[in-house]
Amino acid sequence: MRTLGQPQLAAALGVVLAGGVLAALVRAAFLQVRRRVRSRRSLAASLHALDHAHLRLVAAVDNMSQGLCMFDRDERLVLCNARYREMYHLTGPAARPGILLADLLRERAASGTFTEDVDAYRLHLRDALASGRRIHLQTELPDGRIVAVVNQPMPDGGWVATHEDITERQRALWQIAHMARHDALTDLANRLLFSERMDDALARLRLTGDGFVVLTFDLDLFKAVNDSLGHPVGDGLLRAVAQRLRDAVPSDCTTGRLGGDEFAILQPAGLMRRDAAAALATILLAAIGAPYDIDGNRIEIGISIGIALAPDHGDDTSTLLKNADLALYRAKAAGRHCYRFFEAEMDAEARMHHVLEIDLRNALSRAEFELHYQPVVDIASQRPCGVEALVRWRHPVFGLIPPDRFIPIAEETGLIAPIGEWILRRACTDAASLPPDVTVAVNLSPIQLRSAVLVETVQEILAEAGLPASRLELEITESVLLQRTSGTLGTLHRLGALGIGIVLDDFGVGYSSLGYLRLFPFTKIKIDKAFVGEMGQRSDCAVIVGAISGLARALDMKTTAEGVETADQFALVRAAGCTQAQGWLFGRPVPIAALDFSETPLLADLPA
Repeated sequence: MRTLGQPQLAAALGVVLAGGVLAALVRAAFLQVRRRVRSRRSLAASLHALDHAHLRLVAAVDNMSQGLCMFDRDERLVLCNARYREMYHLTGPAARPGILLADLLRERAASGTFTEDVDAYRLHLRDALASGRRIHLQTELPDGRIVAVVNQPMPDGGWVATHEDITERQRALWQIAHMARHDALTDLANRLLFSERMDDALARLRLTGDGFVVLTFDLDLFKAVNDSLGHPVGDGLLRAVAQRLRDAVPSDCTTGRLGGDEFAILQPAGLMRRDAAAALATILLAAIGAPYDIDGNRIEIGISIGIALAPDHGDDTSTLLKNADLALYRAKAAGRHCYRFFEAEMDAEARMHHVLEIDLRNALSRAEFELHYQPVVDIASQRPCGVEALVRWRHPVFGLIPPDRFIPIAEETGLIAPIGEWILRRACTDAASLPPDVTVAVNLSPIQLRSAVLVETVQEILAEAGLPASRLELEITESVLLQRTSGTLGTLHRLGALGIGIVLDDFGVGYSSLGYLRLFPFTKIKIDKAFVGEMGQRSDCAVIVGAISGLARALDMKTTAEGVETADQFALVRAAGCTQAQGWLFGRPVPIAALDFSETPLLADLPA
């Protein structure tokens, strides 16, 4: 039997089924089969597209920078991405679909990324989701990472949560906020933060009555250190001071750098705030006053501290800071490296300070300065061997003003340079008219010593006055010796090489160091009057004077005992080995015309 091909089969069927109902039925069945075939092909294509879309979705979710997880209304995990598992150190089974939220949190606790109470956290979250609004949370993990979590409710009762590691961003924000309220150099509170803390303290004062203390202080002679050793060393010194403050100041205090070398401390205190402030100030004087080694430079400084009590000395930030500053000025005037409490009369003194500062700017051009001279006596012969030039300001309103009232103002304003040069020029001119064996001593400001043309200026003045260099003595204080620079040392050596005497004034107080006597070419040491005045009452003062005198002899230096006021004191300094003496016993400072250089010993009744 021959097999029919498709054309033949179709033709045969067409013949057989050419008419009638049977043909219609067959045609309908054929169309239905064709539609089914097409439907199956469409379904396969749809399934293929769906699989492809699913793969793309999985890839997108797993490559998100945020962790993502979805929970159904029964708190079962529907899905979570790879970033979520990575963030919380979870393995695949630990974050499997279907796991309950509580169990997932316990898995996180086991991995060290969850420390809260599981049930409390779950109940709080469900209560918050019930409101239907998005929930933002921020948490810090035990390893220090900071994670922001956003929970978004879904209509079916479930929710989607995203977890983002914002550690770097948050730390940057914290750093910006910190920088806005802290000093960049020392990391102490800046003026803004310090003022905010004072406002807070004042608010507590009004609410509870708890008082507090404000201490302000700056570094004595910081400008000299900064100018002579350079700003990097100055900055290093400020950082070292800040570290000492962190070590010394109690943690409940606020320590701030208000600018330059100006610092302040806010100290909580009760009824005994005056005693508490005095105790803290004493600690600060010792801690900050100890020597520093900054980049190989040994630096010795001190601080002057002003103290204001709240509410005793003010009930607002501005008044308290102003009054603490006034007390600071009083501490400086008292000799530095000490503390003073605010007193009401300081306000009047501040106004006077301002008036003097204005008038001082014109005093030189108005010829209001004059020099007085105090004799210096040779102890062996009891005759004058020199004079010290002491400037006075004859103010048109306030009369004769002593140097301790206006020299600090001159140094603050920079007027000391022209005033100092005038003093030196006038003293040399006056000394030229004195007996040829009489020397003249002139005090030299640290600011003058930093001048690059000081040596040339001194040479010019000596030449104009016709005064031999050997008859001029330049007195410097120990503050100059803080500037251990080649420039300072070179200037002193050059002055000494001219034959000028270099005198160390007020030795024995302040920052005294025997190393200075080796580093600098001194020809004389002046022993501070504080030791001389106590020699008759305190044996230790007599020992110190004797030791300084003996040391000077060994170094081929002369010694002048300052502040000799009685014959007994003269006898004591002579017995201690001092070579010269100065004080009211031999005469007060007087104008040049009133000096007496007669041959009669000033103390003829004492045995030679």
